[in-house]
Amino acid sequence: MSQNNSVNGNGTVSPFLKTLVQQIRASDSYGFYRNWSDELILKPFVVTKQNKKQISVEGEIDPATIARINAFFRAVAASIEQETGMISNVVIQLGHEGFGWALVFSGRLLLAIKTLRDAHRFGFESLEKLNEEGQNFVQKGIDLAQRFPQVGNL
Repeated sequence: MSQNNSVNGNGTVSPFLKTLVQQIRASDSYGFYRNWSDELILKPFVVTKQNKKQISVEGEIDPATIARINAFFRAVAASIEQETGMISNVVIQLGHEGFGWALVFSGRLLLAIKTLRDAHRFGFESLEKLNEEGQNFVQKGIDLAQRFPQVGNL
C-alpha cells in the first residue's frame, strides 16, 4: 500500500514553507506530526472561499486556528531572523470575536504588522498563496531590518 500524504503531489521547496513546517514540528512536543509529510502538515492552511463560508464566526476561535496563526507568524519571524541575524519575536493579540493583530519585531523595530479580521477563517486559497503571503511579509521585514539595523538592535 502506497502512502501519499501530499496536498498537491509536489515536495515542499519554498524556504518559507520549509520554515513553517519546522515551526510546527518544533512545537509538536508529543510527536503527533512525526510521520506526517510536509504537505499534509500544511494542508490545514489551505481554506478555500467555499470552506470559509461554512466556518462560523460566532463563538471562540478554534485552538487549532490560533495555533496556525501563531505558526505562520513565527515562521515569518524565523525567516527574517535567518536572513538578518536579528532576533525576531512575535506578539499576537486576538479577541474572542476574531479581531486582533499580529506583530513581528526585533528590538524596537516592527518588521511586520497584520490586522486580523475573522480570525476564525484564517487560511489561504492555496499553498502558493500561503507561500506568496509569507514571502511578502519576510521580504518587507528583511528590507526594514536592513534599512534600520540600529533600531532592531536596541
